[in-house]
Amino acid sequence: MTTAPELLTVPEVMARLKVGRSKVYDLIRSNRLASIKIDGSRRVPAEAVRDFIQSQLAEAA
Repeated sequence: MTTAPELLTVPEVMARLKVGRSKVYDLIRSNRLASIKIDGSRRVPAEAVRDFIQSQLAEAA
């Protein structure tokens, strides 16, 4: 049996990335951060946040 991915709320993503709400939505809109919508609530897989951080680190190197 597989486990479901951990889904984060926008405030949780804000805390992990240390950015504001509008920046998180900007990253989602620009397809730089994957997300899903569940009954009007936006959720971001924790893996998507890790992938975003890794891509930013790779660009900076």
